[in-house]
Amino acid sequence: MAEAAAALRWPKLAGSPVLDSLRPVIELSKDVHTRVDKLVEVAGWMAYEELPMPDYQMPLGLGEASPEDVIDFILTADCVDTAFTDFTNQVKFQVDYAGRRWSDSDALFACMRRAMDQAIPVLDGSFLKTVTRLDLERIFAGNIELPMLDEKMQVLHEVGAVLSEKYAGRFRNFVKACSSRLYDNGNGLIDRLVKEFPRFDDVSVYAGHSIKFYKLSQLGTWFVYSALRKTGAFRIDDIDKMTAFADYMVPVGL
Repeated sequence: MAEAAAALRWPKLAGSPVLDSLRPVIELSKDVHTRVDKLVEVAGWMAYEELPMPDYQMPLGLGEASPEDVIDFILTADCVDTAFTDFTNQVKFQVDYAGRRWSDSDALFACMRRAMDQAIPVLDGSFLKTVTRLDLERIFAGNIELPMLDEKMQVLHEVGAVLSEKYAGRFRNFVKACSSRLYDNGNGLIDRLVKEFPRFDDVSVYAGHSIKFYKLSQLGTWFVYSALRKTGAFRIDDIDKMTAFADYMVPVGL
Protein backbone atom coordinates (compact mmCIF):
# COMPACT_ATOMS: atom_id res chain seq x y z
CA MET A 1 0.00 0.00 0.00
CA ALA A 2 2.81 2.40 0.88
CA GLU A 3 4.54 1.79 -2.44
CA ALA A 4 1.29 2.32 -4.34
CA ALA A 5 0.65 5.57 -2.49
CA ALA A 6 4.17 6.75 -3.26
CA ALA A 7 3.69 5.93 -6.94
CA LEU A 8 0.62 8.15 -7.03
CA ARG A 9 2.33 10.95 -5.14
CA TRP A 10 5.53 10.84 -7.21
CA PRO A 11 4.62 9.78 -10.76
CA LYS A 12 7.35 8.80 -13.21
CA LEU A 13 8.18 11.87 -15.23
CA ALA A 14 11.71 11.54 -16.60
CA GLY A 15 11.61 7.98 -17.93
CA SER A 16 14.90 7.28 -16.16
CA PRO A 17 14.60 5.09 -13.05
CA VAL A 18 17.48 7.05 -11.51
CA LEU A 19 15.86 10.46 -11.95
CA ASP A 20 12.37 9.20 -11.18
CA SER A 21 13.57 7.78 -7.87
CA LEU A 22 14.87 11.17 -6.69
CA ARG A 23 11.55 12.93 -6.15
CA PRO A 24 11.17 11.80 -2.51
CA VAL A 25 14.71 12.99 -1.73
CA ILE A 26 14.10 16.40 -3.25
CA GLU A 27 10.76 16.88 -1.50
CA LEU A 28 11.53 15.26 1.87
CA SER A 29 15.14 16.25 2.54
CA LYS A 30 15.61 18.20 5.76
CA ASP A 31 19.23 19.35 5.74
CA VAL A 32 19.69 19.99 2.02
CA HIS A 33 17.23 22.00 -0.02
CA THR A 34 16.76 22.33 -3.76
CA ARG A 35 16.37 25.86 -5.09
CA VAL A 36 14.20 25.35 -8.13
CA ASP A 37 14.59 29.00 -9.18
CA LYS A 38 18.36 28.54 -9.41
CA LEU A 39 17.96 25.29 -11.34
CA VAL A 40 15.82 27.13 -13.88
CA GLU A 41 18.35 29.96 -14.07
CA VAL A 42 21.32 27.64 -14.67
CA ALA A 43 19.37 25.49 -17.13
CA GLY A 44 18.54 28.69 -19.01
CA TRP A 45 22.13 29.58 -19.77
CA MET A 46 23.30 26.00 -20.16
CA ALA A 47 20.77 25.57 -22.97
CA TYR A 48 22.97 27.83 -25.10
CA GLU A 49 26.29 26.16 -24.21
CA GLU A 50 28.13 24.00 -26.67
CA LEU A 51 28.23 20.55 -25.06
CA PRO A 52 29.96 18.29 -27.60
CA MET A 53 29.99 14.55 -27.11
CA PRO A 54 33.34 13.54 -25.55
CA ASP A 55 35.58 11.57 -27.88
CA TYR A 56 36.72 8.93 -25.42
CA GLN A 57 39.88 7.19 -26.58
CA MET A 58 40.68 3.74 -25.22
CA PRO A 59 44.16 3.74 -23.65
CA LEU A 60 46.86 1.07 -23.77
CA GLY A 61 46.45 0.28 -27.46
CA LEU A 62 42.87 -0.90 -26.98
CA GLY A 63 41.66 1.60 -29.55
CA GLU A 64 42.72 -0.86 -32.25
CA ALA A 65 40.85 -3.75 -30.63
CA SER A 66 37.64 -5.17 -32.08
CA PRO A 67 34.34 -3.74 -30.77
CA GLU A 68 33.67 -7.07 -29.04
CA ASP A 69 37.01 -6.92 -27.22
CA VAL A 70 36.36 -3.30 -26.20
CA ILE A 71 32.99 -4.31 -24.72
CA ASP A 72 34.55 -7.22 -22.84
CA PHE A 73 37.40 -5.12 -21.48
CA ILE A 74 35.41 -2.09 -20.35
CA LEU A 75 32.52 -3.94 -18.72
CA THR A 76 34.80 -6.44 -16.97
CA ALA A 77 36.99 -3.66 -15.61
CA ASP A 78 33.89 -1.68 -14.66
CA CYS A 79 32.86 -4.41 -12.22
CA VAL A 80 35.80 -3.57 -9.94
CA ASP A 81 36.40 0.06 -10.96
CA THR A 82 36.24 1.50 -7.45
CA ALA A 83 38.37 2.25 -4.36
CA PHE A 84 41.98 2.94 -5.37
CA THR A 85 43.29 4.74 -2.28
CA ASP A 86 44.57 3.18 0.93
CA PHE A 87 42.77 5.47 3.35
CA THR A 88 44.99 4.46 6.27
CA ASN A 89 47.88 6.34 4.69
CA GLN A 90 46.29 8.15 1.68
CA VAL A 91 48.51 6.32 -0.82
CA LYS A 92 46.99 5.81 -4.29
CA PHE A 93 47.26 2.59 -6.24
CA GLN A 94 49.75 2.95 -9.12
CA VAL A 95 51.48 0.68 -11.61
CA ASP A 96 54.22 1.06 -14.20
CA TYR A 97 53.30 -0.30 -17.63
CA ALA A 98 54.19 0.49 -21.25
CA GLY A 99 56.75 3.08 -20.31
CA ARG A 100 54.68 5.22 -17.98
CA ARG A 101 53.06 5.28 -14.55
CA TRP A 102 49.30 4.85 -14.26
CA SER A 103 47.08 5.74 -11.27
CA ASP A 104 43.59 4.91 -9.99
CA SER A 105 41.26 3.49 -12.66
CA ASP A 106 43.95 3.81 -15.32
CA ALA A 107 46.19 1.60 -13.16
CA LEU A 108 43.43 -1.02 -13.04
CA PHE A 109 43.17 -0.92 -16.84
CA ALA A 110 46.96 -1.16 -17.16
CA CYS A 111 47.07 -4.22 -14.89
CA MET A 112 44.38 -5.94 -16.93
CA ARG A 113 46.16 -5.10 -20.17
CA ARG A 114 49.43 -6.44 -18.72
CA ALA A 115 47.64 -9.65 -17.77
CA MET A 116 46.33 -9.99 -21.32
CA ASP A 117 49.90 -9.58 -22.61
CA GLN A 118 50.77 -12.57 -20.40
CA ALA A 119 47.87 -14.62 -21.86
CA ILE A 120 45.91 -14.52 -18.59
CA PRO A 121 42.19 -14.75 -19.56
CA VAL A 122 41.03 -11.84 -17.38
CA LEU A 123 38.01 -11.16 -19.62
CA ASP A 124 36.64 -14.71 -19.49
CA GLY A 125 33.94 -15.57 -16.99
CA SER A 126 35.15 -19.14 -16.56
CA PHE A 127 38.46 -17.76 -15.24
CA LEU A 128 36.93 -14.99 -13.16
CA LYS A 129 34.45 -17.21 -11.31
CA THR A 130 37.29 -19.20 -9.73
CA VAL A 131 40.09 -16.60 -9.66
CA THR A 132 42.08 -16.82 -6.43
CA ARG A 133 43.43 -14.09 -4.21
CA LEU A 134 46.96 -15.09 -5.21
CA ASP A 135 45.96 -14.72 -8.88
CA LEU A 136 44.65 -11.21 -8.21
CA GLU A 137 47.73 -10.23 -6.22
CA ARG A 138 49.80 -11.08 -9.28
CA ILE A 139 47.45 -9.50 -11.81
CA PHE A 140 47.13 -6.26 -9.84
CA ALA A 141 50.70 -6.02 -8.57
CA GLY A 142 51.53 -2.35 -8.06
CA ASN A 143 53.01 0.06 -5.57
CA ILE A 144 50.50 -1.15 -2.93
CA GLU A 145 47.98 -3.95 -2.73
CA LEU A 146 44.90 -3.01 -4.71
CA PRO A 147 42.44 -1.70 -2.06
CA MET A 148 39.46 -3.91 -1.20
CA LEU A 149 41.04 -6.85 -3.01
CA ASP A 150 38.94 -9.45 -1.18
CA GLU A 151 35.71 -7.60 -2.02
CA LYS A 152 36.80 -7.27 -5.64
CA MET A 153 37.53 -11.01 -5.76
CA GLN A 154 34.00 -11.75 -4.56
CA VAL A 155 32.55 -9.45 -7.21
CA LEU A 156 34.57 -11.16 -9.95
CA HIS A 157 33.42 -14.58 -8.72
CA GLU A 158 29.76 -13.51 -8.94
CA VAL A 159 30.13 -11.80 -12.31
CA GLY A 160 32.20 -14.63 -13.75
CA ALA A 161 29.60 -17.19 -12.70
CA VAL A 162 26.79 -15.35 -14.49
CA LEU A 163 28.88 -14.79 -17.63
CA SER A 164 30.04 -18.40 -17.86
CA GLU A 165 26.62 -19.88 -17.16
CA LYS A 166 24.51 -17.63 -19.40
CA TYR A 167 26.72 -15.77 -21.87
CA ALA A 168 29.56 -18.10 -22.91
CA GLY A 169 31.87 -16.24 -20.54
CA ARG A 170 31.80 -12.84 -22.27
CA PHE A 171 30.11 -9.50 -21.76
CA ARG A 172 29.82 -9.13 -25.56
CA ASN A 173 27.20 -11.87 -25.53
CA PHE A 174 25.35 -10.22 -22.67
CA VAL A 175 25.18 -6.97 -24.67
CA LYS A 176 23.88 -8.83 -27.73
CA ALA A 177 21.10 -10.31 -25.61
CA CYS A 178 19.87 -6.86 -24.53
CA SER A 179 17.90 -4.33 -26.51
CA SER A 180 19.68 -1.23 -27.84
CA ARG A 181 18.25 0.90 -25.04
CA LEU A 182 19.29 1.62 -21.46
CA TYR A 183 15.76 1.00 -20.19
CA ASP A 184 13.31 -1.11 -22.12
CA ASN A 185 10.69 -2.76 -19.91
CA GLY A 186 13.35 -4.86 -18.25
CA ASN A 187 15.33 -5.76 -21.38
CA GLY A 188 17.53 -2.67 -21.62
CA LEU A 189 21.24 -2.69 -20.86
CA ILE A 190 20.94 -0.99 -17.46
CA ASP A 191 17.74 -2.93 -16.69
CA ARG A 192 19.55 -6.22 -17.08
CA LEU A 193 22.91 -5.22 -15.64
CA VAL A 194 21.33 -4.32 -12.30
CA LYS A 195 19.05 -7.37 -12.37
CA GLU A 196 21.51 -10.08 -13.40
CA PHE A 197 24.65 -8.74 -11.74
CA PRO A 198 24.00 -7.69 -8.11
CA ARG A 199 27.26 -5.75 -8.16
CA PHE A 200 25.57 -3.06 -10.28
CA ASP A 201 22.36 -2.77 -8.27
CA ASP A 202 23.44 0.14 -6.07
CA VAL A 203 20.41 1.57 -4.31
CA SER A 204 19.75 3.20 -0.95
CA VAL A 205 16.59 3.59 1.12
CA TYR A 206 15.59 7.14 2.01
CA ALA A 207 12.45 7.86 4.01
CA GLY A 208 11.10 4.46 3.01
CA HIS A 209 11.78 4.94 -0.71
CA SER A 210 14.31 3.11 -2.86
CA ILE A 211 16.75 5.61 -4.39
CA LYS A 212 18.70 4.38 -7.40
CA PHE A 213 22.30 5.42 -8.08
CA TYR A 214 23.36 2.97 -10.82
CA LYS A 215 26.82 4.54 -11.00
CA LEU A 216 28.95 1.72 -12.40
CA SER A 217 26.26 0.33 -14.69
CA GLN A 218 25.91 3.74 -16.32
CA LEU A 219 29.65 4.46 -16.25
CA GLY A 220 30.59 1.25 -18.03
CA THR A 221 27.84 1.66 -20.60
CA TRP A 222 28.89 5.27 -21.18
CA PHE A 223 32.54 4.31 -21.71
CA VAL A 224 31.60 1.66 -24.27
CA TYR A 225 29.22 4.04 -26.03
CA SER A 226 31.79 6.84 -26.10
CA ALA A 227 34.48 4.52 -27.46
CA LEU A 228 32.35 2.85 -30.15
CA ARG A 229 29.55 5.28 -31.06
CA LYS A 230 31.28 6.50 -34.24
CA THR A 231 31.59 2.95 -35.53
CA GLY A 232 27.93 2.15 -34.90
CA ALA A 233 29.00 -1.03 -33.13
CA PHE A 234 27.29 -0.07 -29.87
CA ARG A 235 23.96 1.67 -30.40
CA ILE A 236 21.91 3.21 -27.58
CA ASP A 237 18.60 4.67 -28.69
CA ASP A 238 17.76 6.39 -25.40
CA ILE A 239 21.14 7.87 -24.47
CA ASP A 240 19.23 10.92 -23.15
CA LYS A 241 18.18 8.74 -20.19
CA MET A 242 21.81 8.64 -18.98
CA THR A 243 22.33 10.68 -15.81
CA ALA A 244 25.31 12.28 -14.08
CA PHE A 245 27.28 9.55 -12.35
CA ALA A 246 27.09 9.49 -8.56
CA ASP A 247 30.77 10.25 -8.18
CA TYR A 248 32.42 11.92 -5.20
CA MET A 249 33.43 14.81 -7.49
CA VAL A 250 29.76 15.80 -7.84
CA PRO A 251 29.42 16.99 -4.22
CA VAL A 252 32.92 18.50 -4.45
CA GLY A 253 31.72 20.58 -7.38
CA LEU A 254 28.49 21.57 -5.65
